[in-house]
Amino acid sequence: MTRHGSHYFDEEADAPSAPRDITLLLPDMQLTLTTDRGVFGYDRIDAGSKLLLLQAPPPPPDGDLLDLGCGTGAIALTLARRSPGATVWAVDVNDRARALCRSNAERNGLSNVRVCAPEEVPDEVRFAAIWSNPAIRIGKPAMHAMLLRWLGRLASTGEALLVVNKHLGSDSLQSWLTAQGWPTTRLASAGGYRILQIRRSVTG
Repeated sequence: MTRHGSHYFDEEADAPSAPRDITLLLPDMQLTLTTDRGVFGYDRIDAGSKLLLLQAPPPPPDGDLLDLGCGTGAIALTLARRSPGATVWAVDVNDRARALCRSNAERNGLSNVRVCAPEEVPDEVRFAAIWSNPAIRIGKPAMHAMLLRWLGRLASTGEALLVVNKHLGSDSLQSWLTAQGWPTTRLASAGGYRILQIRRSVTG
């Protein structure tokens, strides 16, 4: 939850707007992002997202890539910069987040980012990779349904990378995903976060 009672996973952010610029510094790039109240990652780069961007293997160079729950765009814009031949779908239910992500992509000269609400992604799109700092706080049933919905849209050779706080159930989520037919391994762990790597079952 953000200040003034607004949740970052609400469709409409009702927190008073107070935009601030932040800098995302990575070994291979620097991005300037505008953040705002009512959006995930206000006034900072979330530690979990930063870990994912530092520890994840290079994304596929082309194809369709998904940032699920894009917020202001730290993950989506990094994917777009690292894979200029790919189309990066930046998806979020929060309308303020989508507006910020769109303007941040333009500000950083990234024309291969498509920002949209979940229902606006065409049904035929299949993703070569999904990267996400998922909205754990929406509750386990809703999060499970969300993950199964989008994992089902991975290409046959695609994989997903999730960053999840250990204290918010990363280990139980890993076990649950594997039991659902999505073999999940721990790719990295630091600062109380786990990076989970998910692939299709060979029989799936």
